[in-house]
Amino acid sequence: MLKKTVVALPVALAFLVGTAEAREFQPPADSMPLSQIVAKIEQRPDFRYIDDLEWDDDGYYEVEYRTKDGGEVKLKIDPRTGDVRR
Repeated sequence: MLKKTVVALPVALAFLVGTAEAREFQPPADSMPLSQIVAKIEQRPDFRYIDDLEWDDDGYYEVEYRTKDGGEVKLKIDPRTGDVRR
């Protein structure tokens, strides 16, 4: 019985910490759907494909995409408007 408790406690703590972090670092409730933000990026004339997209703890999406000529573009996107942050 003690072995199960010793193993279960760290697992439960990891789950609780992970859940709290997930709630703390997520887009605001009034954000645009991510599909609309991606569609907006895909309409750029030099766009070829998205290389990376992730949520940043500072409150924006970080998007990296490749251009038709092989270049790389990195953007910080406002989750509420879909606009590029300066």
